[in-house]
Amino acid sequence: MSSGKILVAQGGGPTAVINQSLAGVVLEARRFRDVTRVYGALHGVRGIINEDLVDLTRETSHNLEQVAATPSSALGSTRDKPDLAYCAEIFKVLKAHQIEQFYYIGGNDSSDTVRIVSEQAQAGGYPLRCMHIPKTIDNDLVGNDHTPGFPSAARFVAQAFAGANLDNAALPGVYVGVVMGRHAGFLTAAAALGKKFPDDGPHLIYLPERVFSLDQFLADVKAVYARYGRCVIAVSEGIHDASGEPIATLLAKEVERDAHGNVQLSGTGALADLLCDEIKAKLGIKRVRGDTFGYLQRSFIGCVSDVDQREAREVGEKAVQFAMWGGRDGSVAIKRTGFYSVDYELLSLTDVAGKTRVMEDEFISASGTDVTDAFRMYLRPLLGSGMPDAFRLRPAPVEKILKR
Repeated sequence: MSSGKILVAQGGGPTAVINQSLAGVVLEARRFRDVTRVYGALHGVRGIINEDLVDLTRETSHNLEQVAATPSSALGSTRDKPDLAYCAEIFKVLKAHQIEQFYYIGGNDSSDTVRIVSEQAQAGGYPLRCMHIPKTIDNDLVGNDHTPGFPSAARFVAQAFAGANLDNAALPGVYVGVVMGRHAGFLTAAAALGKKFPDDGPHLIYLPERVFSLDQFLADVKAVYARYGRCVIAVSEGIHDASGEPIATLLAKEVERDAHGNVQLSGTGALADLLCDEIKAKLGIKRVRGDTFGYLQRSFIGCVSDVDQREAREVGEKAVQFAMWGGRDGSVAIKRTGFYSVDYELLSLTDVAGKTRVMEDEFISASGTDVTDAFRMYLRPLLGSGMPDAFRLRPAPVEKILKR
């Protein structure tokens, strides 16, 4: 006899729209007569193995809508990266609570967790439908045109660089902004969408898809500074040398690593400071400033793409529909159709899990320090409506009387 119970959880870094996906799952699932309970796990898979579950069936629709419009992960998240033994514990709890559908909203690691749990359920002959719902500001899930969370973060990055450019034009110097992206440069590349005039920054964009040379970087900065008397630079946290070693580790005296052994790239402002120090020391430019966007770009309230909100809701809804009617486990993917509209497909978990998408070559300029019009056309509709614009005075010079 069916229990009609489903469980949803959120994993990895929060985004501005991940709660839209959560609401999509809960509200869509509650439309089905066969669903008796919708549970949520607090703090992702960690909450599952600790049996920290909440009953979302009892949540009002109005409050779910309010939460959906709020950034960050309402259920809490986790950075746990489950191995086979960990997933066995997850499966044990799901079975004990008679969970028949498992929805995990997250990125690459989350999709791999869903894959392992799905395989264990099949091996054990337990009727568990497993669905991965895409989420990541890095936009690095394979099989997707783009990933929920990325458009809103990209909107923030574009607007932040537009503002930094205005500041830099008023008080000229060199500005370095470091953006999240360990392996994929989509978010850093979004800085280009803040440009309006030909001499606007960012004048230089450095992505992890291309090898970074410190000497060439300094030469690029020197050339731009000589041309415009200023320079705005967008840098991905994941820039690396020819051997693949992150530049942050090469320049830093001490390196911090996370629980998985990865070099901590976005938790400190080290890379921005190090690059600024190199510019000051090697080029002799006095006014050099650097920022690390860090967590700001993930859940910045009030800077959300309406397109991103809508699609994040729909991937949650489609996950439930695929689970109810599809007859197989999988990962929901966004596919672009027409100039701008989307459809949704269910991909095999093995096609998505543990894989990383990087920026396509057609999106990166031949110089490697800018994006192409193809990327601008790709990203622009994702940023949503109401993007702010910047304007300039059209000064009419007054003839000098005291010629000095």
